[in-house]
Amino acid sequence: MSKTSQQSTTTDVSGVSVIHTQAHSSGLQQVPQLVPVSPGGGGKAVPPSKQGKKNSFVDRNSDEYRQRRERNNMAVKKSRLKSKQKAQDTLQRVNQLKEENERLEAKIKLLTKELSVLKDLFLEHAHNFADNVQAVGTETTTTNPENSGQ
Repeated sequence: MSKTSQQSTTTDVSGVSVIHTQAHSSGLQQVPQLVPVSPGGGGKAVPPSKQGKKNSFVDRNSDEYRQRRERNNMAVKKSRLKSKQKAQDTLQRVNQLKEENERLEAKIKLLTKELSVLKDLFLEHAHNFADNVQAVGTETTTTNPENSGQ
């Protein structure tokens, strides 16, 4: 069984190309494909929001243009102030974290010294306690041999 197919392409006004394929006896199938409208062929498709703006002429002396420029200038100023504030906040947070880090490192040193002192104290006490236990244990066996025989 061999499949035979025929293709024909049509393009509508909006730049969408439709390929008609006839395979075996299934009839026509339509598969839409986007084709650039520009005469140059390839390239990026222009978004619908910017299609009408290229051809429109803007009068720089009009009130509408001045209002749009004023709004844009305010938005830019606001954006720059926000960015500057964010950078200052970040710098302040960095400085706070550095100070906290220094405090914590100092606390670590202090606690490490305290731990070392307590360890030495504990080991000295444990050593003295062990010596006392051995000394007491040997004294009772040597000084009371008469009691153990009775």
